Amino acid sequence: MASKRVVKKHIEQLIGEVVSDCLNYIFIHGNKNSEVISEIIDDMIVLREDLIKRVNNIDGKDNPKLVKAHFNKLYNDLLARTNEAYEKLSEMIQKNR
Repeated sequence: MASKRVVKKHIEQLIGEVVSDCLNYIFIHGNKNSEVISEIIDDMIVLREDLIKRVNNIDGKDNPKLVKAHFNKLYNDLLARTNEAYEKLSEMIQKNR
């Protein structure tokens, strides 16, 4: 299992990429659909805070199986939510073509 520091770096990196791509969209397309893009960014910020809190507060620290399951769920949530955000961003890009 990776250390907490590595997990936090992965969270920061993935969420940072989504936010960066959203900001690039706003830079390129101006204020078109800025409400939707702002919503995506806000969701990513809330997700970041939630995931960092979950990394710091592990249930069942004494049981390695519970810890592994905890981090697997955390990574699955991270990947699923960032994928949702990219799908929303892709829809916005397709609409502006």
